[in-house]
Amino acid sequence: MSIPSIFFSSKEERDRVFYDEQGAVSSIAWRVASLLPDPLIQPVAIVCIGTDRSTGDSLGPLVGTMLKEKPLARFHVYGTLEEPIHAVNLEEKVEAIRLIHHDPFMIAVDACLGRLKSVGAITIAKGPVRPGAGVNKQLLPVGDAHITGVVNVSGFMEFFVLQNTRLHLVMNMAKTIANGIYEAERFILRKERLDAPLLSTERHSLW
Repeated sequence: MSIPSIFFSSKEERDRVFYDEQGAVSSIAWRVASLLPDPLIQPVAIVCIGTDRSTGDSLGPLVGTMLKEKPLARFHVYGTLEEPIHAVNLEEKVEAIRLIHHDPFMIAVDACLGRLKSVGAITIAKGPVRPGAGVNKQLLPVGDAHITGVVNVSGFMEFFVLQNTRLHLVMNMAKTIANGIYEAERFILRKERLDAPLLSTERHSLW
């Protein structure tokens, strides 16, 4: 099985959105798009971390599976219920992604544990996710940016807590995250289409 990521911290409150609040999908989309390089010339790899053997830790693979069902054009998805990325194969899978894509911009998606009032919160921020940090495990940090969802409460018997997390909550959080990532890609594509005529005009003006 995988291991929960970093615990939710108060420093990240400005970057968080609750999965069931109004406009959550659009908020996630905007935050994801704002973290991407501009112009976006790198391939984008969405690395969904977790396992289907634990309800709470299935957030990442559920997001990956839902994204695989969407018509993505620029984002490449890794980590699904069928082919999960977890603690055992994490380094191998990340290395394989780097071999497939030249200098990819990685966005890691993972479940985490936090305070009771933060359950259901989704954080989108710069920097890698650190799988296992919450239970003092040293695993490979993953991502140029990360999306984490607080699926349950931390502090005692974390593996038991993950196993007994409500699937209803995890499914709904995964839907919101997947839809937000999809909307972010659509935003990027629209922006590129709008920028294309401007770039063409600039090139012609040079001649």
